[in-house]
Amino acid sequence: MSHSEDLLSAWVETVEDYAIILLDTAGNIASWNYGAERLLRHTEAEVLGKPSKIIYTEEDVANGVPEQELNTALATGRARDERWHVRKDRTRFWGFGFLSVLRAEDGTPRGFVKAFRDLTERKRMEDELRRQAEDLRDVDRRRNEFLAMLSHELRNPLSPILNSVYILNNRFGSHDPMIMTTCKTIERQVMSLKRMIDDLLDVSRIAKQKLVLDKRPVALGEILRHAVDDVRPLATERHQELTLRMDATADVLLEADPVRLVQVFVNLLTNAAKFTESGGKIWLTSRLEAAEVVVEVRDSGVGIAPDMLARVFELFTQADHSLSRRQGGLGIGLALVRNLVELHGGLVEVHSDGPGKGSVFVVRLPVLPKKVEAEAVADGDTGAPDAPSRRILIVEDNVDSARSLGLLLELSGHETFVAHDGPTALEMARELRPDVVMLDIGLPGMSGYEVAEVLNRESDALLIAMTGYAEDEKARQAGFQHYLVKPIDRDDLLALLGDGPTAPR
Repeated sequence: MSHSEDLLSAWVETVEDYAIILLDTAGNIASWNYGAERLLRHTEAEVLGKPSKIIYTEEDVANGVPEQELNTALATGRARDERWHVRKDRTRFWGFGFLSVLRAEDGTPRGFVKAFRDLTERKRMEDELRRQAEDLRDVDRRRNEFLAMLSHELRNPLSPILNSVYILNNRFGSHDPMIMTTCKTIERQVMSLKRMIDDLLDVSRIAKQKLVLDKRPVALGEILRHAVDDVRPLATERHQELTLRMDATADVLLEADPVRLVQVFVNLLTNAAKFTESGGKIWLTSRLEAAEVVVEVRDSGVGIAPDMLARVFELFTQADHSLSRRQGGLGIGLALVRNLVELHGGLVEVHSDGPGKGSVFVVRLPVLPKKVEAEAVADGDTGAPDAPSRRILIVEDNVDSARSLGLLLELSGHETFVAHDGPTALEMARELRPDVVMLDIGLPGMSGYEVAEVLNRESDALLIAMTGYAEDEKARQAGFQHYLVKPIDRDDLLALLGDGPTAPR
């Protein structure tokens, strides 16, 4: 043995953290350093001449792993070794290292060297992290299921409440100002709760990248006026001055999902109203800058501290928790605003000179090129005459929802019939031949999807899905022409039937 080999052998013997084992060409142990004695708890004398398989688990030995490693090292020069190993007392540890072939000057194999160390603790930590990640995925899955169920269970009772309010206001509101005011208050609070449910579910869908925009050319003025109409009752209740100024941008077209953009500006205006004192002012303004439209929501409210400006769009962030608790809210509205604006290819930012000095939220959105805008206007709907009375079949297992919706539609001159389950609905549809079928998705037994598939084969009726789950892709696949989320907005419904104001979607 040369001097250099003597030095190498001496160094190998002193290594404590790595087990270093020399094997002959048959895979039998020829040398065993101190690190191997510490890790594997055999003395060198106990293992010399024995096959290396004594340090492998029984299952690896049965699967030929020791031989596979030797063959890999012979073929490629080195084999990675990361697996469970066994000590003298048969306890296991996770070993990580390599097996390399040793060759003579003429290339003939002289044996092998196996070097590895104990990484059991790292393996345990990695397994624990994987387990935690799986637990988090399971929690996320159950959370989403809970949110969907919560949405359904909260929306269902809201439907008959809102329908009943519409009916009361229609029948008696014009004769009694107190009834009209009370109905408007209930309607406003129901829709506020509906928006909170929508926001919560939308944040979850965006996080899972499952929120799909239904884009079409839409006028900015239509969006902003709709948002102002939605928020004005809140501003009026708080004695706030809400001003809309569009500076010749009302007819500018955007490629956008109108429902989602209305949601953006309703959230910003609601936020401004909540954090502006009674008697304060809120301005919604818009202007053109090159190929963008810039929309600002400015208020004279409580303002935002400098250290909070960078965080206001984060989920569940509220600048003043005591004030937030008094004003309500979940701390998700601004996070949703940012995500929806970015999905439209835009940007949103916030400015404030500090507490007590108000704030301004700036939304920048791309506008349609002039050529596309002209084509969109040329192809636009010029309006249609009111539709005649429709024969409508309402399929809803909630008796109060079905009855109140029927009454509401009858007040608009339609003829209505009610079924509370799928089979009954199919029998009535075959007999009555309705023009429209309003079909609840979550029917007991035969689901609304299944009923819709049969109706599509047997009838040419307009199918409108009604649901509290707020997911519409499956409804489209089942053949529904329209999709309404509970509680159903009366104007949206009448617009679908052709005898009400045009809804934004």
